Amino acid sequence: MALIKYKLGDLIQQRREKYDGTEALLIKGVSREGFISPKQEDADLSIYNVFYRYDFVFNPARMELNSIAINTYYDKAICSSLYEIFYVTRTDILLPDYLNLYIKRDEFARKCWFEAVGSARNYFRVSNLSEFVIELPSISIQQKYVNIFKAMVANQESYERGLEDLKLTIDAELDRIKRSSPVRPVGELLQEIDVRNADGSIEDVQGINIYKHFMPSVANTNGVNLSNYKVVKKGQFAYSGMQTGRDECIRIALFNREDTIIISPAYSVFEVKDKSVLAEYIMMWFSRAESDRRGWFMSDASIRTNLDLERFYEIKIPVPEMARQEALVELYSVYNTRRNINETLKAQIKDICPILIKGSLEEGNA
Repeated sequence: MALIKYKLGDLIQQRREKYDGTEALLIKGVSREGFISPKQEDADLSIYNVFYRYDFVFNPARMELNSIAINTYYDKAICSSLYEIFYVTRTDILLPDYLNLYIKRDEFARKCWFEAVGSARNYFRVSNLSEFVIELPSISIQQKYVNIFKAMVANQESYERGLEDLKLTIDAELDRIKRSSPVRPVGELLQEIDVRNADGSIEDVQGINIYKHFMPSVANTNGVNLSNYKVVKKGQFAYSGMQTGRDECIRIALFNREDTIIISPAYSVFEVKDKSVLAEYIMMWFSRAESDRRGWFMSDASIRTNLDLERFYEIKIPVPEMARQEALVELYSVYNTRRNINETLKAQIKDICPILIKGSLEEGNA
């Protein structure tokens, strides 16, 4: 049994259908992770495009990032007129789900970027895709590898649903605590620590991202004197009040590694000064969307939309008894562990696509 080469343009067709407004349809955008909620509000929907189940929707300006998704969720929906849509016409030769495996590879994204370079705005169109030549095994072999992929996705999605249930349990308990426990300002719970890297012995420079995680600093520190950088140890917080309004979050992270790092002098470092509250509990509270909204609101008074220390200290946190904190922190630790496992599963699913394509081609050529 041999592989057969096809020009994709002979197997797919672009969909060009505008929304007529006669029925209420979901509006969707696209990222490399799949379909997302649109950011633009009050748009003129009369120019939006209609897509159907098993259509492919992509952003022509972001194909190097693999911003394309197959619609396996909605019978009918609409998307921005900036997106392009196509569907497989020869399903007797090419399964849409198999084409999805082919598309969700870094190799495909690189090829799209290369083909788009000649465009004035580096756009990649359906017309470009139609010129691609693809080698295909039989439908039965395609279906075999699609089934493997779908089984992995089903396993990950089942795991993620359990993760969401656990998060709901934690949020519900925090809501009960909010209504039943005394509140205390951050200024009573945390104290600022200022220890500098005076001898320059620590070279691990970190920053904080909007997800409240430490990360290697993106600043160029080559030739920079690190002796003025602040030291952060296990159990301490790093905080940046800059651009809280812009980022719509409180940029704070709890350091939980055994080693020691340094951060920019522009950051603040805190540690718990009241033993009746756990550092992990405080971090759990700041991880809530509610806390970010509060910080965003409080930063509006600043010209630079910063959440200055004085305002940060005013934020109030409900503090329950220690046993209740410990139980919640343990539950939250389980949640974080499972969330990391879920992210690993999703990464494995993405990485498995080139392996499945390679396996199907080898089997088809055997």
